[in-house]
Amino acid sequence: MLYRAALRRSAQALRTPVARRTYSSAQGGFEGAADNAFNRERAAVKQHAAETSDLWRKLSIYVVLPALAISGANAYRLWSEHWEHEAHAPPLEERPEYPYQNLRTKNFFWGDGDKTLFWNDKVNYHKKDE
Repeated sequence: MLYRAALRRSAQALRTPVARRTYSSAQGGFEGAADNAFNRERAAVKQHAAETSDLWRKLSIYVVLPALAISGANAYRLWSEHWEHEAHAPPLEERPEYPYQNLRTKNFFWGDGDKTLFWNDKVNYHKKDE
């Protein structure tokens, strides 16, 4: 029953002709009581917002995206050069350990107590006292 009533209402809405506004104004501004300082300022603010958002959209597309692409390419080039340079270095075990490296006043409470929280076995090495 409820379904039929909803169907009747929607069918009736579909049968009614769509009201068209075929007139246009040549002015584009406000007329009569609507022509006041408040409405003119609101229209100016709306126009300014549209222009500003268009500016930032264009900046984002034509400046930021190419800058990110160029920065990414530069970072990849530097990364590749760095690892090419690291490939020629001696193995970690043969590198000298200087007195200022790997200072420990007490053991860390995680792991074996010797490795820092951000320890990376590929780049960090600690020679035990020999």
